Amino acid sequence: MVRALFIVDVQNDFTEGGALGVAGGDAVAAGITAHLAAHAGNYALIVASRDWHDATGDNGGHFAAGEPDYVDTWPVHCVAGTEGAEYDPALDTSAVTHHVKKGQGRPAYSLFEGVTDDGLTVADLLTAHGVTDVDVAGIATDYCVRASALDALAHGQHVTVLTDLVAGVAPQTSEAALGELAHAGAQLKESAR
Repeated sequence: MVRALFIVDVQNDFTEGGALGVAGGDAVAAGITAHLAAHAGNYALIVASRDWHDATGDNGGHFAAGEPDYVDTWPVHCVAGTEGAEYDPALDTSAVTHHVKKGQGRPAYSLFEGVTDDGLTVADLLTAHGVTDVDVAGIATDYCVRASALDALAHGQHVTVLTDLVAGVAPQTSEAALGELAHAGAQLKESAR
């Protein structure tokens, strides 16, 4: 068994006070930091993703021209090079082995849609490291965590969602996302901090 950790979009715009801040976002950042302090050595690969949207244009319709519907269109967030796109300050990224950026001119929810600065995909990284099991943490449970975990399952991984290290946009949709993931074959459990 070769294990990886996915840290999905723990960014300033998705934590409290950000453009699309979720309740509990800062606590997720601190919790992941504590988890890494105790368990980073258990992972062959630690991949952190960030939304990294273009400053100009609507990013393929992702940024709302008028009022966002909060399903397919959103307020401006995580613009490349801005404070909102940076990792939450409570997240210690020193143990992260690979950083991926997603979006970059188009809508992107799954960490699998991102690439490293040298153009590697997450699928490439998993294959290169022989990863069989993936733990998933981050923001938001009902959007990017859900999409990333579903893609990991589709990639043939054994997936565990660390339920104390995720935060969602809304309780009902987050609960539905976790139910969908469990039905799809993901394990749901708290981290061993």
